[in-house]
Amino acid sequence: MEHSFERDAEARPAAPDGGRKVFAHYMVGLTCDYPPECWVREVAAAKAAGIDGFALNIGPSDSWTSLQLDNAYEAAAHCGEFSMFISFDMAAGCWSVPQVVSLINRYHASPAQATIDGKALVSTFEGPDWAHNWLSVRNETPAIYLVPNWSSLGPHGVAHKLDLIDGAFSWDAWPKPGQSKMTTVEDLLYKDCLRDKKYMMGVSPWFYTDLPQWNKNWYCSSESLWHDRWQQVLEVMPDFVQIITWNDFGESSYICDESSAQVVSGAESYIAGHSHTAFRAVLPYFITAFKSGTADIDWQGENTAIAWYRATPIRGQQHSETVWGQGGTVSANHGAKDVISVMAVTKGVASITITAGNACRVTFETTSQSPVSYFEVPYNNRTTGPVTLALDGKTATGPEIRPCHGTGKASLNAVAIHV
Repeated sequence: MEHSFERDAEARPAAPDGGRKVFAHYMVGLTCDYPPECWVREVAAAKAAGIDGFALNIGPSDSWTSLQLDNAYEAAAHCGEFSMFISFDMAAGCWSVPQVVSLINRYHASPAQATIDGKALVSTFEGPDWAHNWLSVRNETPAIYLVPNWSSLGPHGVAHKLDLIDGAFSWDAWPKPGQSKMTTVEDLLYKDCLRDKKYMMGVSPWFYTDLPQWNKNWYCSSESLWHDRWQQVLEVMPDFVQIITWNDFGESSYICDESSAQVVSGAESYIAGHSHTAFRAVLPYFITAFKSGTADIDWQGENTAIAWYRATPIRGQQHSETVWGQGGTVSANHGAKDVISVMAVTKGVASITITAGNACRVTFETTSQSPVSYFEVPYNNRTTGPVTLALDGKTATGPEIRPCHGTGKASLNAVAIHV
């Protein structure tokens, strides 16, 4: 389906330049036969959470790319106050300069195109070896604002290519092999090395993948990741945040509603019944604080709490082939913690209760010193039954915790609930 947005150029409203923005990484390669109304629904859901737009990850060879990009941009324009930009996946195949130029020009005048300083925002997934081509792209397109992810170079490597870019996006959003927590070391290095260029910081809720066809089988420590990383955003205060991801089900990093049509073959067993929708419930607070430039805001939203957990304890499972962290050598059994993680955003002191089956019931109180509270409730093979989260008289119940029996392995993905 051919479509041009040139007719919209004159009527296009001026996008505000500058300002902090939050985007979510969207895997367009998973949208074969995706109808336009689904794009409208997803844009509306992301917008309701405070997200400003999608970074549309595309490969060079999917036959449905142009159609789905049209649908995405149309949906964003229809919903309003939501933007799109293309993230060229350089690890998914070989791109030619004419391909990249054509796609940038196709959407440059769309009212939904994300812009920075009046220039069309463009990004990549990797591709530092393609870097020399961007000068040609700039010469054949209207003004672009290039913020690539060249994380394989690291911040010091990116520093040697500042003449080619307007900023950089870091994919470093999960603890490294053998590590249980994220730090801001890499983020601060990027900010330092980029000098006056923009920095886009990666944030993710979870990571687990087991896809033998792509030689992927690892788990990154994620028990406190969603809490820790957003707190780090408020410490680092980057120019932009990119949530990794909106819909990558195969790597368990999604925050969208479940969509079986987008689940890659082999991931069904660890995706079915593992909703991540609740992760979005705390985003309005964090995004508001991020855009205000301080965590010290007078939060006027609803008291909210979320809980996330694995529905089967790691102990006793057959996960010896799943490694702890990408490229790790130690089994994930040594890195994953059996806990129910709870994060709350409240306007003052509030009581939160977690119940797991009949044997586990724990109540915590938030403080008036900070709107955000975080705590963990350990569980073990003797903990069985559904998990219930209660706050302000409201309750939500998630799937049962069940010990693993036999020689099989259960999902290392999380399920999330919220009130």
